[in-house]
Amino acid sequence: MDHLDDWEESLAARYPAGDSRPAPERNSAGAAFRDYSPNVRPGIREFYRLNHRHQTVAFVEAKKRQYLPLRTRRMGVWEAMEFLNTLVDDSDPDADFSQIEHLLQTAEAIRHDGHPRWFVLTGLVHDLGKILCLFGEPQWAVVGDTFPVGCAFSDTVVFPEFFAENPDSRTAEYRTACGIYTEGCGLDAVHLSWGHDEYMYHVAKPYLPAEALAMIRYHSCYAIHREGGYAHLLNERDRELLRWVRAFNPYDLYSKGDERPDVRKLRPYYEELVAEYFPSVLDW
Repeated sequence: MDHLDDWEESLAARYPAGDSRPAPERNSAGAAFRDYSPNVRPGIREFYRLNHRHQTVAFVEAKKRQYLPLRTRRMGVWEAMEFLNTLVDDSDPDADFSQIEHLLQTAEAIRHDGHPRWFVLTGLVHDLGKILCLFGEPQWAVVGDTFPVGCAFSDTVVFPEFFAENPDSRTAEYRTACGIYTEGCGLDAVHLSWGHDEYMYHVAKPYLPAEALAMIRYHSCYAIHREGGYAHLLNERDRELLRWVRAFNPYDLYSKGDERPDVRKLRPYYEELVAEYFPSVLDW
């Protein structure tokens, strides 16, 4: 994958805007999902080959030990947005729009539709975990569809054939449907593949409501919230929160447009909104 935004472009192709309705409980769109795979750019296929090969239980646990003490950096939300801006380069196909502008596009679309202020704020901050790239992490450990590890990999995950290269697929305790978990244990008890979602969830956890945190933590987990996979691990609370993830998903996928947001004009509003929920400096 050449650019960080390529993955999001591939998602929009996989899930067209006309298909932005809430996901069914069962995978009724599986054929269309799999039809997408052979036609995707080679860089995306290679990205997922690396992602599916290396996202093991041991890798996820190691990254949690490394990052979740939240001792890598201290900075405010807007400072983190400006830090994320340094990911843009001249070869980026979306280089005309800064990372801040993309975050504002998402937040402004949510705001336009009259959602609660915490929902608007979630649109602004949901991708800030991508700063992991600036801490030296490869893209396959930052973006990409997320999925449970520690149990049998589901064919509802994009490019499931690449899991054959994952060492966990040959580990007996990880090969059953529940693996190291129990049926109905709930997603809080499940290790998801490591990336910007899980990282940002932990940064924001003390400050945002549960619905916002679910949007942040699971917005890339398409196998669950769009394809209906891993249903046997969910509990009733998960099913309630995933309704909010589905409500958020169209703003995440389809809010990028041609109209450039006026960062200078919007910044006072969003700085006030950030200050309503977050302290001036956060642990990252």
